Amino acid sequence: MAAGSVAVRALEALDVGGAADKINLIPQDFFAELCEQIIQHLNHKIPGVNIAELCQRIQTSGIEINVGDLAKIANIISFLFSTAARNNLSTEELVATLGNAVSALPKHAVQVIRHIWNEQGKSISVSEDARNMATMGQFVDIKWKLGVAMSSDTCRSLKYPYVTVTLKVADPSGQITDKSFEMTIPQFKNFFKQFKEMAAVLETV
Repeated sequence: MAAGSVAVRALEALDVGGAADKINLIPQDFFAELCEQIIQHLNHKIPGVNIAELCQRIQTSGIEINVGDLAKIANIISFLFSTAARNNLSTEELVATLGNAVSALPKHAVQVIRHIWNEQGKSISVSEDARNMATMGQFVDIKWKLGVAMSSDTCRSLKYPYVTVTLKVADPSGQITDKSFEMTIPQFKNFFKQFKEMAAVLETV
């Protein structure tokens, strides 16, 4: 059970005990959804886990938890699953590892982890190529909108157009974040030109 011991030490370093109280707040269905998304991310079926969206839904249900706490829980579960896959832990070994590392983990959380690992754990890809790919973020989506700056105190009528671009990106841990920025029309045209150049190069591949 050497592999399990490695996981135990690492989980203790991640302060799983400190996260157990927060996990206890999360209803079983939301926790199961979080674990399911993490497994799918590790299997490269989805680019990442939308922590902000899931946190908002949990808060709407009346549970007080913030994005930072949920992100920490997601990192712990992701580490747990990837370490278990790397060391070929069985379901019982994984549950035993959790028991050795965290005595206060809620029973419903252990049941969810047991069920999901038993059903899908063995499908996680842990090849060297997959691990190397996981060191970079992934593009998820892009949105843009056109705006017009109106008057200001120093200028009677600005009324110049600008473009707001929002990139949705999954970082290496699988958490999805939005990055927004504004561009003038000339900047946007240059941005668009570079995308066209990339598309032209890709057509030759």
